[in-house]
Amino acid sequence: MHWKSFVALTTLAAAVQAAEKKAVSASAKSSTTAAPKSTAAAPAASSSAAAAPASPLSGGTNPLAITIPSIPQTTSYDVNTECQAYSVPGLTIDPKQWPTIWDTATSNGMNTSAEFTSLYNSIDWTKKPSAAVRKATAAGGLDFTGYNAQTDPDCWWSSSLCTIPKGAGINADIYRCEEPETWGLTYDDGPNCSHNAFYDFLQAQNLKASMFYIGSNVLDWPYGAMRGLKDGHHIADHTWSHQLMTTLNDQEVLAELYYTQKAIKFVTGVTPKYWRPAFGDVDDRVRWIATQLNLTAVIWDLDTDDWAAGSSVPQATVEQTYLDFIAMGTNGTYATKGNIVLTHEIDNTTMALAVKYLPQIKAAYKNVLDVATCNNITNPYMEDSVTMTPFGNATTTNTTTSAGASGSGVAPAASGSAAPATSAKSGASALTAPASLLALVALAVFAQ
Repeated sequence: MHWKSFVALTTLAAAVQAAEKKAVSASAKSSTTAAPKSTAAAPAASSSAAAAPASPLSGGTNPLAITIPSIPQTTSYDVNTECQAYSVPGLTIDPKQWPTIWDTATSNGMNTSAEFTSLYNSIDWTKKPSAAVRKATAAGGLDFTGYNAQTDPDCWWSSSLCTIPKGAGINADIYRCEEPETWGLTYDDGPNCSHNAFYDFLQAQNLKASMFYIGSNVLDWPYGAMRGLKDGHHIADHTWSHQLMTTLNDQEVLAELYYTQKAIKFVTGVTPKYWRPAFGDVDDRVRWIATQLNLTAVIWDLDTDDWAAGSSVPQATVEQTYLDFIAMGTNGTYATKGNIVLTHEIDNTTMALAVKYLPQIKAAYKNVLDVATCNNITNPYMEDSVTMTPFGNATTTNTTTSAGASGSGVAPAASGSAAPATSAKSGASALTAPASLLALVALAVFAQ
C-alpha cells in the first residue's frame, strides 16, 4: 500500500483503534501479573540495549518446539471465537514494560525508561543523515512541499521509490527476489486473530511467506505469532503502531522498531533482522536508525491493493490486478529476476483473495517463496536457533527452516487483529465480520 492510501483511511482509524483497544484491554486483564524479570539479551545491535522480559523461551527453549494448545481460539474457523482474548501460560505481559497498544511506541513512559535511554545513548547520533522529520497533511498524508523529488537527496521512497541509500553505512532496501521466475510471497499487518483457516491453507499448499508482524498485534495475539514461526514462515518487523515513519522523530522511529523486535523476541524467541515500513514510507534517516538495530527494509515492486478491495477500490479491480500479476509469471516479465508482492492478512477479504489466487500463482511462477529464501538469506534472525533453507535446497514453491519449522501438527493459533491504521477493514472487521466469509476460506483449504 502506498502512503497516499493512508489519507482515505484516517476517518475510520479511530473507530478501528477503539475496537482493537477494547480487545486489548480484555486481554491485558486476563494476563497481567507481577512484572517479570528481564533475562534475555536485547534485540538491538547495540550491546548497551536492555533486556527483554522473561518468557517460556527465556531458558533457551527451541522456538520451534513451543506447543500451541488446541484451544477454541487456535482451532476454530469462527471469527468471533478466534478473536476472543486469551492468556498464554508462562507468558506474562506486564503493560508497564511495553508501549501502549496502538499508540506511538514512546508512549507509556518508554522514551524515559532506563531500557530505552540506554539503547538511545548507545547510538552515535552524530552520524545520522540530515534528512528532516517530514510533515503530515491535515488529511493524514505526506507533505512534499519543498522536497526535490528529482535530486531526491534523502532517498525518500514515498517521493521517488528510491531503494539505494545516498549515505554510507545504511542498509539498502530489498525490493525484489533475486531468483528468476519467483513470486515473493509477503503478508503485512498480522498476526490476525482470524487467520486459522488461512494459515491452514498455506500449510496445505506447502507455502511459506514473509510475515510482517505489527508489535501491538504480537502482544495481543501471541499464539498467532508463535504459529507463524512454527509453520516455517519468515517473521519480520512491521513497526509497533503502523505509522508514516518519516513523520516520526528519532526517538519515535527507534522505539517503533525496537519494541516490535522485542515483542517478537519475547513471544517467538527470535529477533528479526528485516522490517517493512508502513505504507513504504522510508528515507535515509529512518533507514539509518533501522540499521543501528541491524534491520534491513523490505519493500515491494508489485502492490495488489488487496486491503482496499470492496471499499475504496472495487473488488473486481483488485482481482484483475491479481490476474495481471499472475500473467507476468508466464510472459517473460520475470525471466531474469523475481518480484516481491504486497498483500495483507488484514481481514477475511484479503485472506480469501489469497486463497483464491495462490493456486494460479503457483501454476504461473516457477517458485513462490518467502523473501528470505528467494534472496538466499539463511539467517534472517539475530539468533542461530532458526534458519531458512538456501534457495538451491528449497522445494519449488516452498521454503523450510533448517531447525525443523515444518507445519505444526495442531490447527494452531488464532492471533492478531489487523492494523487499525492500515485499512478501513482492519481490526474492527476482523472482530465482527460474519463467520460465513471465513468459512469460504475454510472450504478452499479442503478443496485443493
